[in-house]
Amino acid sequence: MSRQRGVGETARPVIWHEEHGPDDAPLVVLVHGSMDRATGLAKLSRRLDDRFRVLRFDRRGYGRSVPHPGPFDVASQVDDVEALLSGRRALLFGHSFGGNVALAAAQRLGEQIEAVVVYESPLSWRDWWPGQASRAVVDGSGDPADLAEAFMRRLIGDERWERLPPRTRQQRRDEGPALVAELTALASSAPWDADRISVPVVALAGEHGRPHHLAASRVLADEIAGASYSEVAGAGHFGPNTHPDDVAHHIAALHCSTDAWP
Repeated sequence: MSRQRGVGETARPVIWHEEHGPDDAPLVVLVHGSMDRATGLAKLSRRLDDRFRVLRFDRRGYGRSVPHPGPFDVASQVDDVEALLSGRRALLFGHSFGGNVALAAAQRLGEQIEAVVVYESPLSWRDWWPGQASRAVVDGSGDPADLAEAFMRRLIGDERWERLPPRTRQQRRDEGPALVAELTALASSAPWDADRISVPVVALAGEHGRPHHLAASRVLADEIAGASYSEVAGAGHFGPNTHPDDVAHHIAALHCSTDAWP
């Protein structure tokens, strides 16, 4: 079964989302990264929705949650997660920037969050973080649409960018304001405190991920009490899309290792 709707259609800007899987199954929420959307985690969702209730959503300022006036900081995006949960317990998965949203939600919502899996979540506020693509956005000036295009070109390469349909390229450019604002906010201050996260956490990285992404995942595992680190063989930064079976395995294994699920 699936459910599609917007959050707060009358009181606040719409956050598009959908749910798949048995109504009475444990809830897993998938949070996408910068310049992505819910469809980027569709393959992962399909590996889970036979045994979990899976919720995906377009974060504010992306995909079908455009336009959105912001703000785009992590705390405001945790507001969206809290609204989507509507009091339900959940295991959270976050890819890249979405990992910081998931960890911040675990800090705020406490026992409502059963566990968290993050995949190459950036630590942009750390002095040692290089993050060429994100730094270029934060340090750059000019049209947010141009910065969004430059960010995408660094991520996927010029050739793949040029092959995208014109409509898709324009949609990505329209997401520039969200990209610039969220990366600027992330670089300025830590959105969560490791000492205040008490749920089980697994920090994943792709075997072929960039060194600073792997280092960040190891730091998360070291600093959050009881967290663990694992690599996805053969994967890079987009492992949730290219290696969804392996990532789904880690999510399911973490669910099985917790005994507090209703």
